[in-house]
Amino acid sequence: MARPKINKEEFTTRIRRIQQALEERQLDAMLVYGDEYRKENLRYVSNFWPIFERGGCFIPRRGTPILATAAEGERYAREMCVWDDVRSIKEFACVTVPEEIDYPLAQFSSLKQILGEVLAGGKRLGVVGLLDMPAPILRRTRDAVADLEIVDAADVLNDLRLIKSAAEIACLREAGRIACVGYEKLMEMCVPGNTELQAAGAGEGAARMAGAEDINFTVFGSGPRADTVIGRPVDRVVEDGDTIMAAMAVQYEGYVATVEYPFVAGEATDGQKRFLNALFEAANVQLSYLKEGVISGEMVRAVKGVFQKHGLSEYDVYPPMHGIGLAEAESPYPDADATYALRSGMCVNSDISLFGHPDGSNRIEEGFVITEAGPDSLTPLIRSLVSKGL
Repeated sequence: MARPKINKEEFTTRIRRIQQALEERQLDAMLVYGDEYRKENLRYVSNFWPIFERGGCFIPRRGTPILATAAEGERYAREMCVWDDVRSIKEFACVTVPEEIDYPLAQFSSLKQILGEVLAGGKRLGVVGLLDMPAPILRRTRDAVADLEIVDAADVLNDLRLIKSAAEIACLREAGRIACVGYEKLMEMCVPGNTELQAAGAGEGAARMAGAEDINFTVFGSGPRADTVIGRPVDRVVEDGDTIMAAMAVQYEGYVATVEYPFVAGEATDGQKRFLNALFEAANVQLSYLKEGVISGEMVRAVKGVFQKHGLSEYDVYPPMHGIGLAEAESPYPDADATYALRSGMCVNSDISLFGHPDGSNRIEEGFVITEAGPDSLTPLIRSLVSKGL
């Protein structure tokens, strides 16, 4: 069976909606910036995923986009990008070194040339990624066109990415399937006598073998390291009775599913069981709030109510849910005061967390699609484990 993809038609629809927003805001063009750290918006408009280099998709108010990237990555960019016009500019080089690097086979364009084409004589440029773009690149962009006005246009893409299409949901579901394959192997190998690195490596390898495009991260902490919140796996040997705090974020076609299930290697104490059961209870209470029309803050308060009932509020460190998509964490990201309603087509991850408790620290992460009928699980292994509890 063919695996899900985002086809050219969907990218074309995205650009058409962006161009409509440019018309409404009287912007002449848009620059969507991305790099290896903040790749999601650039992938959304071009399918290009930077590895070492920076990149930018220049979208005119009318016409087709231009992708600019580094000389080293031009061939790779042409392979991935859905648009035909791919160019190299020196500002997006893969490395930053004091030496002047020679690229004898490269044919460079320039910011001035590309901006001149997409602005078509205009002076108002919407930019997505102002908080991520290095200051020298922003300065060179501003200086490339006389009297250029740069407008923060991040909200245009934030709004478009909030509700997922059927193809996006299919890609997230595949990412969730792969993540569950990897996590099952991680749990199998996370036994007393093995190291954190062995368990994490087994899980990552299984996910890659199952079709993962990337492992965005594996968070791991065993025993006294469980309270690191976002710690990385190390060569510590797992001991009997260790609390295991492990999360794996798996990327497929750009879309990221994160899974995490709190467990104990070996025999759990009564204290550990009470602690973990409180997490499971909170996660299962959250379920009834994950549907169309529910005020997001009510869901947050319901989860916090479970922790309060068990005297655990002081260990509650952040909101219990966030959106997922081309980023591991994106909107919606509600807190207890949020007044907006959840909407069908939103894709979210639970983030049920308690850290610093004497009997352990841990979190639950599982993916869902918001629907009118309730949550549709994207990570069925985790949902099954959480629903069973200890």
